[in-house]
Amino acid sequence: MKDFANACFTPDAIRIMATAFDNAISALPDPVGSSRVDAVAETILRSTIEGERDPAVLARLALLELLISPRAERSRGLQ
Repeated sequence: MKDFANACFTPDAIRIMATAFDNAISALPDPVGSSRVDAVAETILRSTIEGERDPAVLARLALLELLISPRAERSRGLQ
């Protein structure tokens, strides 16, 4: 996971991120591996830092990025 040590969030933003995270993870088929959990969390953190505050949008962005990332890695031979 990327370094978010300097990130600072309000309690409201943390609640929004937690909701988005729970919704995104619950949408994934079991078992959900740690790499997917990390990717979802990273996308939500990054998107929140960039200003997004809608939990539905945050969850959707995280899930969409999961769909895109493996294809990009496969095309580079990084499976």
